[in-house]
Amino acid sequence: MSWGTELWDQFDNLEKHTQWGIDILEKYIKFVKERTEIELSYAKQLRNLSKKYQPKKNSKEEEEYKYTSCKAFISTLNEMNDYAGQHEVISENMASQIIVDLARYVQELKQERKSNFHDGRKAQQHIETCWKQLESSKRRFERDCKEADRAQQYFEKMDADINVTKADVEKARQQAQIRHQMAEDSKADYSSILQKFNHEQHEYYHTHIPNIFQKIQEMEERRIVRIGDSMKTYAEVDRQVIPIIGKCLDGIVKAAESIDQKNDSQLVIEAYKSGFEPPGDIEFEDYTQPMKRTVSDNSLSNSRGEGKPDLKFGGKSKGKLWPFIKKNKPPPPPPASASPSAVPNGPQSPKQQKEPLSHRFNEFMTSKPKIHCFRSLKRGGATPEDFSNLPPEQRRKKLQQKVDELNKEIQKEMDQRDAITKMKDVYLKNPQMGDPASLDHKLAEVSQNIEKLRLETQKFEAWLAEVEGRLPARSEQTRRQSGLYDSQNPPTVNSCAQDRESPDGSYTEEQSQESEVKVLATDFDDEFDDEEPLPAIGTCKALYTFEGQNEGTISVVEGETLYVIEEDKGDGWTRIRRNEDEEGYVPTSYVEVYLDKNAKGAKTYI
Repeated sequence: MSWGTELWDQFDNLEKHTQWGIDILEKYIKFVKERTEIELSYAKQLRNLSKKYQPKKNSKEEEEYKYTSCKAFISTLNEMNDYAGQHEVISENMASQIIVDLARYVQELKQERKSNFHDGRKAQQHIETCWKQLESSKRRFERDCKEADRAQQYFEKMDADINVTKADVEKARQQAQIRHQMAEDSKADYSSILQKFNHEQHEYYHTHIPNIFQKIQEMEERRIVRIGDSMKTYAEVDRQVIPIIGKCLDGIVKAAESIDQKNDSQLVIEAYKSGFEPPGDIEFEDYTQPMKRTVSDNSLSNSRGEGKPDLKFGGKSKGKLWPFIKKNKPPPPPPASASPSAVPNGPQSPKQQKEPLSHRFNEFMTSKPKIHCFRSLKRGGATPEDFSNLPPEQRRKKLQQKVDELNKEIQKEMDQRDAITKMKDVYLKNPQMGDPASLDHKLAEVSQNIEKLRLETQKFEAWLAEVEGRLPARSEQTRRQSGLYDSQNPPTVNSCAQDRESPDGSYTEEQSQESEVKVLATDFDDEFDDEEPLPAIGTCKALYTFEGQNEGTISVVEGETLYVIEEDKGDGWTRIRRNEDEEGYVPTSYVEVYLDKNAKGAKTYI
């Protein structure tokens, strides 16, 4: 099967067909180019999509991505980013392995096609020239033959005519001979040209055209093979990234399988756990029995009767707010867990107006603890440095995070100091490289920064130790020891949390003006500046048994006599001492207080 033998007379059609083949190749190149553009656009859109849903740095959203489900989502976004990268690889490989290669091949193909058809046209022109020569010699031979025949006939006519002179006859004879000779020469020339044309024609149809058409056929077949190879490459480029895309999809599946609902639930606890304990049971108010004890200005009944009390109850954890708290109320009575009705066989609490339970429960569900400290109020509500505006557990986490950050900064400064020290040693050994004294200022500055950071770290570690010591996870003995230590060595006003906490560790909420806050802060400063044990200012008798399970409190037994070292400041607590080693706070309503002679007079708190 050869185009040279089968299509020897289809030169024009072959020219059109080969041009069509090049057009097909260029169309395929355009198709692949548009595919690469689609891949790039798709990859770009995937990257933008992944970037759009990535958590913003240093934002609250970034903190929320600590849950395993969110981490899995982040992993999915990262895998989609890698997935987009594979589509970029597809585009790049198609562009380099198909588009560039085929574009170069098309140019070569056009040049080769042009050369082959140029040779074909040249052969056609040559055979046409030979044909024209043959036709010309043939017409000349025909003309000479006709003229020779006419000259012969004229000679014969003159020879037969008796009236014609011999000279005219001879002239006619000579003319006939000349014409005959010319015919013979034309015949010979025609014969020679004919043989030559036949040879050229044979060469044209059996040698030149077959060779040219064979080259064109091979060129066309190479084009067909090349476009087939390009299609295979097209598929291989996709196939090469399938394993990596599969890994991306496997990564998404693995991220999904790593989701741990239990861990997320624990993280929710860690994120929002306040460290407070739930309130105790509401005491039963028995209105059938008469009041058995006098109600003072600071008693529970007076506070509730006036409708203005700020009920804040103590608990085991620092900073716990009673859930049914109301704003702008006087200081709280003793904790619910230590109320007289909670004591076995204890006296009944006095009569008092009670709010409906549903109203108080709704208030508990809709209210949020508002905790302030004096320092933050002075600054206009700014976040305290020690995070004392947070519940204990959240405060501990924030302090721990701050300590870790400071330790990292310290390590960074120490590395910088080591680097400066090494550079100084190099300068000492090679003075031409620099002046060692020029680094002293920088070294001193780094050392000062390290010292400042260490002091800062110690400050936050102290606050952290204080918070960890107050969390409810400690043992009872540890609580008592810590409460004794706090009562003997109370911190100064630098600790914002201590400034605003009641003896049992519950937070108080102040709504006073700035001037009043400053006075209160001064009172706290004066109260905690003395490190010596406070002298007794009177005695007291326990009316009821009180289990001092909260930090800073002390247990008493009904009928027990103890020393009063600090009277009620209006918060419903009295500070008492059993001996030199045991002192703490008890609810004022649980004791009867007798001040000494130097006091204004004996006062009784019930």
